[in-house]
Amino acid sequence: MEKLPQPVRDPKNLYTKIFINNEFVDSVSGRTFPTINPATGKKICDIAEGDKEDIDKAVAAAKEAFKLGSPWRRMDASQRGRLLYKLGDLMERDGALIASLISLEMGKPFLQAYAENMWAAGILRYYAGLADKIGGKTIPIDGDLFCFTRHEPVGVCGQIIPWNYPSAMFVWKVAPALACGCTTIIKPAEQTPLCALILAALCKEAGIPPGVVNVVPGYGPTAGGALTNHPDVDKVAFTGSTEVGKIILQASGASNIKRTSLELGGKSPCVIMDDADLDEAITFAHNGVMVNAGQCCIAGSRTFVHEKIYDEFVARSRDMAEKRNLLTGDPFNPDTKQGPQVDEEQYKRILELIEAGKTEGAKVECGGGSVGGEGFFIKPTVFSGVTDNMRIAREEIFGPVQQILKFKTLDEVIERANATMYGLGAAIFTKNIDNAMMFTQGVRAGTVWVNLYDVVHPQAPFGGFKMSGIGRELGEYGISAYQEVKSVIMKIPQKNS
Repeated sequence: MEKLPQPVRDPKNLYTKIFINNEFVDSVSGRTFPTINPATGKKICDIAEGDKEDIDKAVAAAKEAFKLGSPWRRMDASQRGRLLYKLGDLMERDGALIASLISLEMGKPFLQAYAENMWAAGILRYYAGLADKIGGKTIPIDGDLFCFTRHEPVGVCGQIIPWNYPSAMFVWKVAPALACGCTTIIKPAEQTPLCALILAALCKEAGIPPGVVNVVPGYGPTAGGALTNHPDVDKVAFTGSTEVGKIILQASGASNIKRTSLELGGKSPCVIMDDADLDEAITFAHNGVMVNAGQCCIAGSRTFVHEKIYDEFVARSRDMAEKRNLLTGDPFNPDTKQGPQVDEEQYKRILELIEAGKTEGAKVECGGGSVGGEGFFIKPTVFSGVTDNMRIAREEIFGPVQQILKFKTLDEVIERANATMYGLGAAIFTKNIDNAMMFTQGVRAGTVWVNLYDVVHPQAPFGGFKMSGIGRELGEYGISAYQEVKSVIMKIPQKNS
């Protein structure tokens, strides 16, 4: 039997400074901000607070590292791949420590955090293998001409990552950028800087040259705003809320028309037909909205259930959520299935939306409030009798709250599934292949699952329709976001007669 990894409950010698040019430095202002343990509400430590001057320094380092003739630009693509592969090895080596930091500052149960980090290491290896396989085309054109394309790195990249998957989101951004030969400045979420900073240290240990990866913790309006408005940043990538995504897109256009990719919010439909395997459907639908304490952009937060099986589905979903409630608590306890919400702001917003659901007439089947005591814990909650016009059916809750809606026909549920500004994910559970194919073609979402939910692999592109974002991450599609395509047209000399 494989031995379970052991958490580091009180890690020492934490990285708390800004990482620029492969060195940890204080912020220019000398200011710091606290990072908080959401399981206790208490401060873990103070982190150097980056703002515009620190972003300027990081961008200058990344710009220098991207210059023609620099070690990074001269490096063979295969060597870039080997560095990414080594970084993945180091993440595995330090997996228990990285997972412990995620549990400490984000509240994710330790074993889930460990699995996240191992998955992130696998994504690095995927892009390590792609690094020397990026190439253009030769294109036949009319006349005595030779045409080919070059796929070149887009340049200096500003990458703003969220707090819900700190290790994975770091890798989602850094791996394709480095595989293409770009340089980057990471702005981690202020709730989870410790994970990003230890990963920065591992980038240096892996042998990634100075200036290629820089990490500047700080707040969105200051550090994030300086990054998205900087004239020397060629591309910005952001994962987070749709509201902030709008601000970033405006800043990209107003500054220097940065290449911009956005992975934003969702209100994803999970459709259960009356012929579905109920055991599988109930389990996937439950995990699809409860995983990570509901703090997941792809959460299946609108569960549409056929009227013929609605009552049974609700009852069994309630039972499953009640059992989960017994396993909500200390992230370092190996039996814990659900930890706290990431911070007090998220905690209060989720409770406010739960109250809105009650006020608007939805029935609380279980949960419906705070666990109580210290920390930001919310009971796994199931609502039945939900209608499309309720706030809990329209707004992204980002918490452990399942809303179960009733439907009659597939045509009806496809129309209702699409009646949202979001389009990130969707799923259908059915044994009828015609229903499955009709749904996958009719629903407007970047990922559609059939008889499963929330399965994400490095090889498959991920992103959204409508206001769930622009562009795709992961897979070969993720590479294209970090490339410029250059056409080269040459005259073919004619042989003298």
